[in-house]
Amino acid sequence: MSDLLRLATAGSVDDGKSTLVGRLLYDTKSVLADTLDAVHRASADRGLATPDLSLLVDGLRSEREQGITIDVAYRYFATPKRSFVLADTPGHVQYTRNTVTGASTAQLGVLLVDARKGVVEQTRRHAAVLALLGVPRLVLAVNKIDLVDYAEVTFSRIAKEFTAHATALGFGEDAVVEIPVSALAGDNVVDRSVNTPWYTGPTLLEHLENVPVEPDPHDAPFRFPVQYVIRPRTAQFPDYRGYAGQVAAGTVRLGDEVSVLPSGLRSTVTGIDTADGPLTEAAAGQSVTLLLEHELDIARGELIAGGELPTVTDEFEATVCWLAEKALKPGARVLVKHGTRTVQAVVTELRTRFDEQRLAGSDNPDSLNLNDIGQVVVRTAEPVPVDDYTHNRRTGAFLVIDAADGGTLAAGLVGAPLPELDGVDTCADGGSTAPTDSHALVSPGP
Repeated sequence: MSDLLRLATAGSVDDGKSTLVGRLLYDTKSVLADTLDAVHRASADRGLATPDLSLLVDGLRSEREQGITIDVAYRYFATPKRSFVLADTPGHVQYTRNTVTGASTAQLGVLLVDARKGVVEQTRRHAAVLALLGVPRLVLAVNKIDLVDYAEVTFSRIAKEFTAHATALGFGEDAVVEIPVSALAGDNVVDRSVNTPWYTGPTLLEHLENVPVEPDPHDAPFRFPVQYVIRPRTAQFPDYRGYAGQVAAGTVRLGDEVSVLPSGLRSTVTGIDTADGPLTEAAAGQSVTLLLEHELDIARGELIAGGELPTVTDEFEATVCWLAEKALKPGARVLVKHGTRTVQAVVTELRTRFDEQRLAGSDNPDSLNLNDIGQVVVRTAEPVPVDDYTHNRRTGAFLVIDAADGGTLAAGLVGAPLPELDGVDTCADGGSTAPTDSHALVSPGP
């Protein structure tokens, strides 16, 4: 079992995500005394008898004034069993792009619903985003269960509806766990509630502490986007030539044969340097400088790879989550940032737009609008080495950038086929895709 779990919260507006995160921090005693004092003072100033735990998370002044989450708030806490990195993401439709950011590295998603409202449009949208990004496990936290008098029938109805939708998105039965909670009162968050005797499953914290987590795939094919070429040219290091970056996937060892892409040049690893001294091997997540046997012309943006090599191509299919108010139309000229490389590109074709509400697709759409998910064809001005996202989340992801102002337009996933678009309708309220009006997947490299 991994010692670290990365998780993200998501849900609709006012479902209580920030309060739930605050409750986790408060009940696990992960809040500094001066921070807690500040929350008590702010709560008292608002006339509240008890501390508003959402203030532990909503750090921006505008967030506190409006009582909403805007930015992604990252919090770190630990229990004797496991450490956690938690991303609290906003619920508003216009901030869906920030949900993509928080979920892009998550190993588990905690999706909240208000027990009074049940599964709503934004719930289905966030579930689709989590499925698209390859988040392997979900927790459905049915929050505010105290406001429906801890009714088992309400919880069961919501759990059944959501499970049907999640299953249609590709989540297995054992990948989704439903828990009735009250973030405000603390029911089933850290401590088991006496108010839900009909619920026999784990509390939220118990589940987070014990859920199986797949570690970074160190046995995956080696991928190393070059961030910087180090040439000191000093008396001590007259001929030193190192390639600095972070191992995106796999493991590299002294003596390994590697390829430099997209050029295809080959060499052997002769050194692995770090600020703390040389290593004999480095794995995913480590920042190192590689030394190669041959003096090759390698620049920032190129990829040093080993094992089964990625595909080097100037045209590929991808799934994108469109994050800009300006619509995407066929023929759009953009920039694509893949790893540490940025190239000019054209979106030559829009193949499918996915309706995450009804799990159906429309072929050859005229455009993709804010928060739309669709399959496209991208042609780049230069060949790029790409992996299928389902095989490698780090080197299968890319950003679509506006060449005019540098703004992020979309999060893209190479390949990443959408769920089976069989028209299955799991929409209890007959909802439809969000209106066509509405930065960014965590980049695979700086």
